[in-house]
Amino acid sequence: MPLATTRRAGLVDQVIEQLKGAIAGGEWPVGHRIPTESALATTLGVGRNTVREAVRALAHGGLLEVRQGNGTYVRATSEVSGALRRLCGTELREVLQVRRSLEMEGARLAATAHTPEELAELGALLDERERAQRENSLEDFVRADAGFHLKVVQCGHNTLLTELYRGLTEVVTASVATTSHDHLDERIEIGHHGLLAAIADRDPERAAAEAGGFLDQLLLREESGSPRPSR
Repeated sequence: MPLATTRRAGLVDQVIEQLKGAIAGGEWPVGHRIPTESALATTLGVGRNTVREAVRALAHGGLLEVRQGNGTYVRATSEVSGALRRLCGTELREVLQVRRSLEMEGARLAATAHTPEELAELGALLDERERAQRENSLEDFVRADAGFHLKVVQCGHNTLLTELYRGLTEVVTASVATTSHDHLDERIEIGHHGLLAAIADRDPERAAAEAGGFLDQLLLREESGSPRPSR
């Protein structure tokens, strides 16, 4: 029955958009287990089969991960991020290689396109990163560090590059947590003052070199199996 099929497909699409909205809006953070199928059906006023199809579609898109016997978890906040997570998997070396390409170009653009207000935001994020580092707060360090790198890319004012990098945010955050390891006070320090200074001086080539340099060090340590530094 074509009409029934069309109407059902439309309902599934509506549920998909509602679930995506909850994920993108932060109601269900990455790593969070979403409500059960029956609870979602009741909340959304639809049948469980409709919820099941919507969840299956979002799992296929990389936003959700269905763990048999354990529930469904948020894996990414957008299709771009989900696709990147699938492509990168858990291979840290590949994540760092992707980061290097995007962040070098982002730093190069930021050096010529940033505003004074954006430069101040970068400085504030770097201060927050250092405070978390002194206090050995891994969670705060990861958040501030990932925020600093995203802000650098945003300062380049290239919408496509920014959205691509934003899609990598969950992967980047995971790689920061991994490379930072568990004890920030036992780290080999790789700071970002040189990168910030190059952006402030509007020197695109130096900024790109700074952005690539610390990632090169992380890649070398990852490939050699040496203890991972914080960054």
